Amino acid sequence: MKNCSGQTAVITGAASGFGLEVARIAAARGMNLVLCDVQADALEAAAAEFEGRPMLVQRVDVSKAAEMEALAAAVKQRFGAPHFVFNNAGVGSGGLVWENTLADWEWVLGVNLMGVVHGVRLFTPMMLEAAAADPAYEGHIVNTASMAGMVNAPNMGVYNVSKHAVVSLSETLYQDLALVSNQVHAAVLCPFFVPTGISQSHRNRPGEFAASKPTKSQLVSQAMSDKAVSSGKVTAAEVAAMVFAAMDEKQFYVFSHPKVLAGVQTRLEDVMQLRNPTSPFIDKPELGEQIKALLKAS
Repeated sequence: MKNCSGQTAVITGAASGFGLEVARIAAARGMNLVLCDVQADALEAAAAEFEGRPMLVQRVDVSKAAEMEALAAAVKQRFGAPHFVFNNAGVGSGGLVWENTLADWEWVLGVNLMGVVHGVRLFTPMMLEAAAADPAYEGHIVNTASMAGMVNAPNMGVYNVSKHAVVSLSETLYQDLALVSNQVHAAVLCPFFVPTGISQSHRNRPGEFAASKPTKSQLVSQAMSDKAVSSGKVTAAEVAAMVFAAMDEKQFYVFSHPKVLAGVQTRLEDVMQLRNPTSPFIDKPELGEQIKALLKAS
């Protein structure tokens, strides 16, 4: 994908964070832009940055099948099959897993998982059809998961579940594509803590999934997430560059913080050795004690 001038990039969650930075690189590479986001004002501001470029801008709630189907139809009519689909829109959530409401589950899984499902089911056939018609066609589908899709930090249950599902979907997509095409490729992005708006994603929570009064564990999770995300040293722009580098090299796994893979190795060793899950606080016991104290405080 090193020569992508005139090709088309579909980006969900395009108004901020990874989505906006990926759009900036795509624009610099001469790509047509399809920008989607649920936050209309932020999407309008993002689109203004690319004025004059071939572009399709559409407010989309990725959890809604009909809205994603309308997007796919609009993309096909305007630009034909895309060459790059970045299924990136996502929301955050925390708290002890049994304290999450049905609305929490439906909102987070709807955006984080079903948004990716819709992107895969709608755009992959379009891309495979283009590949069959043109031996020079090359397509890439990149799904944004998280390091929370590789390990299971406590007090983040709903988010963990959604991101593990995205990793599984992406790995399966990779294997399925290998059965039928060498022109369409898949990758999964697993960022760690990067300063984006993910910790404030409740700003776009629909009224139909209105949050109840947060529990103590949810307040603790929100505070810790705010601190971790805001203090991240790797930028969204750097992660976006990693995404394009991975596509250039047809690399599947994209990790923003490779050092964190030690935790993944420990988890897999737990599985292989049939031992109970290792404490995530084994190297920072004081943090575990701090969280326990906060949850027990009256």
